[in-house]
Amino acid sequence: MTSYPADPDEAVGDLLDRIAEQLGSPVPAHLRAALHAVPRHLFLPPTLWLRDGNGGYAPCDRESAPEQWWRAAYSDAPLVTQFAEGPDGDRVPSSSASMPSVVVRMLTALDVRPGHSVLEIGTGTGFNAALLAYVCGAENVTSLDVDPELTRRAQRALKACGRPPEVVCADGAGGWRPNAPYDRIIATCSVRTVPLPWLEQTVTGGLLVIPWDTPWCNFGTLLATKREDGTAEGTLAPYGAFMLLRAQQVDAELPAGLSPTGQEPERSVTAVSPWAVAGNDLDAQMFIGLRVPGAWHVWDTEVDEAHTRLWLADGRTTSWARVDYDGQQTSAFAVAQYGARKLWDEVVQAYEEYVAAGRPGVHRHRLRVIPDGRSTRLEVSVPA
Repeated sequence: MTSYPADPDEAVGDLLDRIAEQLGSPVPAHLRAALHAVPRHLFLPPTLWLRDGNGGYAPCDRESAPEQWWRAAYSDAPLVTQFAEGPDGDRVPSSSASMPSVVVRMLTALDVRPGHSVLEIGTGTGFNAALLAYVCGAENVTSLDVDPELTRRAQRALKACGRPPEVVCADGAGGWRPNAPYDRIIATCSVRTVPLPWLEQTVTGGLLVIPWDTPWCNFGTLLATKREDGTAEGTLAPYGAFMLLRAQQVDAELPAGLSPTGQEPERSVTAVSPWAVAGNDLDAQMFIGLRVPGAWHVWDTEVDEAHTRLWLADGRTTSWARVDYDGQQTSAFAVAQYGARKLWDEVVQAYEEYVAAGRPGVHRHRLRVIPDGRSTRLEVSVPA
């Protein structure tokens, strides 16, 4: 039997202190109690995958490196717990244990209370479901995951912890009608559009806490309230970067054979730096992502024609663009665009709107989710 180098209660106390530092305030009492009652390490697999400092991941095994594994288990960091093979054959993370401070932020925003009926989309390790079960009562919590192996592991961990809510292996995009309606819906995966069943299965006045994603920027969490007219309205919180809901995942690939014969792009010069729209300013990136639908970007530093290149594309069309930095000139950048959409022009227009609006933070956005046939549509505004 593995002997851990630290006492769980002491480790939780240290973790709560670090979370409080991140939040800038103490962890709410009911969540402090939940985190003490639900040991995180019981929900983690024997092998974790930790950042190696070189853009990849290194395995951390509980048996061979117990001290490192324990520190990771009670660190305020996301932990990759499973990999899958990507479309290009590379191994990519397919499940993770969320960063504890983000878990606390989301559960605080969810405003869960004893007796609330809660639907969780994305069971993962089961840790979040266990916290919900502690606060609301296990009989009031339903958790969904599309991965049968993850579902089985989570069910075992929840049973061992003594708080087994109903865990169902199902596509979370459809919600779970048998236990609807719900006072609260929370997702541990991000979406680009709110699935209609989530809206339909939430009671009027109920809350939805859903990580948000655009092809341009994966950041932010929607905090919305269900209205009497069937819509939901709320704001974006400036935290949360989660894996995309399986049903909304698409392969992001540049159009094959860029600039082949017959694809002569329009050429121009721009004064807008590619780093201004696709650099470290997440407020700008989210603003652009919400206003230039379908557009995504990738940096290329191994191209012969330029020092650094920013590629833009829209996977639904053949439209693409590129912006080149020559390694010297920082006031003018070469642009090439092809297709029905002039993607760089759209991005520049959105960026100029962002600057004109006073560079609003992610939290300034007001989102309204509206039923639209078999799906939902989104209205976005930034109140003055």
